[in-house]
Amino acid sequence: MKNGLISGKRYLSLAELKANSERVATGFHALGISPGDKIALLLRNDFAYFEASLGASIVGVCPVPINWHMSVLEIRHILRDSEAKLLVVHADLLSEEIFEICENIEIIVVDTPDEVVTAYALRMEPCVGPKQTLKWSPWINSFDKWNVAPLKVTSPIFYTSGTTGLPKGVVRELDSITKNAMMEAQGRSLHAWGLDANGPRSIMTGPLYHSAPNAYAMGIVRKEGLLVLQTRFCAEELLFMIDRFQITHLHMVPTMFSRLLKLPREERLKFDLSSLLHVVHGAAPCSNEIKDQMIEWFGKKIFEYYAMTETGIIACCDSEEWLSHKGTVGRAADGVDIRIVDKSGKKCSPNFPGQICISSGISSHVSYHNSEEKTRDLRPDDYIATGDVGYLDEGGYLFISDRLSDMIISGGVNIYPAEIEKALTEFPKVNDCAVFGVPDLDLGEKVIAVIDAEGKISDKDVKIFLRKRVSQEKIPKEIIFDSTLPREESGKIKKRLLREAYKARSIN
Repeated sequence: MKNGLISGKRYLSLAELKANSERVATGFHALGISPGDKIALLLRNDFAYFEASLGASIVGVCPVPINWHMSVLEIRHILRDSEAKLLVVHADLLSEEIFEICENIEIIVVDTPDEVVTAYALRMEPCVGPKQTLKWSPWINSFDKWNVAPLKVTSPIFYTSGTTGLPKGVVRELDSITKNAMMEAQGRSLHAWGLDANGPRSIMTGPLYHSAPNAYAMGIVRKEGLLVLQTRFCAEELLFMIDRFQITHLHMVPTMFSRLLKLPREERLKFDLSSLLHVVHGAAPCSNEIKDQMIEWFGKKIFEYYAMTETGIIACCDSEEWLSHKGTVGRAADGVDIRIVDKSGKKCSPNFPGQICISSGISSHVSYHNSEEKTRDLRPDDYIATGDVGYLDEGGYLFISDRLSDMIISGGVNIYPAEIEKALTEFPKVNDCAVFGVPDLDLGEKVIAVIDAEGKISDKDVKIFLRKRVSQEKIPKEIIFDSTLPREESGKIKKRLLREAYKARSIN
């Protein structure tokens, strides 16, 4: 199979992708969309995502990817906040509510691919709205390819998931001053992901509306590689695809590791994984036990990175570094300075936790769209405040404790849920878990754990297990067993929804 894009039974060569993107550029121009204008993409992983994004880049138009799991309220906020002039949307995601919030926005509808319909068991009923919509494929094919020089390049605006309010749009200024810094940041990402050489072969397991999977996927395309779009993550199917397409590179999250490891040994041994060169993971904490098992299985091809949408890659490490500094996310990437500060903003000593702040070539040129106040909170000085708590050891290796916003203060003690979650995932019957705090009259906040477990397991069993691993005040006051933990497609658990569900149960 030549390099390009694969999804289900469909194949799009790099030459066809380039031609389609150039037609899209002409189409955007014909619609009156000018350089600097915004187009919103409410799309699942599909060829159209690449065609729209690359077409936009040709004519200086800014793509705004939207998480299709978001509520209509959040989507409306993004469309209004970004001032998008156009929405490109998959047919199954189009609804009467979407039509209502797109009153002054042009809509182009992309047919939902058969493999997506099957994977999500979708019932495809046509949504007829109050106004005419354009159809993606016929619309593209009605234009000639863009035949003049590309216009000013713009960077996509990625909106955060909105765990602490409505989503915030992350803007990276692209001008003559910051262009080199942006290229350096992109180079850091490609290096951390092992995408230095041309022709990588990869499978995209994460959603393209997230900044890291998006940048990784675009990196594969720009390096003239093969990218297979896995419609929905399935551990056995991933191994089959690695074998079939001789995959060399993967971008994953720890939840995917966990699901791979749950496959029976005889199932894992059926597939040839020798083509793999570089498997990188990020986005969420990975327990030492799971990572040890993955390195034992895949070999020392496992790499880790720590990043945020606002800054790109912050730190990274290979298997050797991790094995000698278990639990680390690595050392600062080239061109990045990491500073740990306490509540007063004073720099912390090695091994002393505080908020992680970073400085790089682009850190002073990142902002939140239409929000000076939130931008000031993000950049209190020349360093960006990540909102994460962690520490640096004497060798400069970074260790993450938790999100600052997730920290629980119980009985005057600072408790980081990630520490408890890490211990819980080492319990043999625990598939996954989430720990959070809720208001408590006596303690201020109390610790709650929600656990997805296999077979019979009691809260007494869990507490006995934890007593050997964490201090008494960190043992959850209440343990809830639930096999349906709400997740983002990236694998992150939606703690906000768990808190809301807990409060609703308490009221009732």
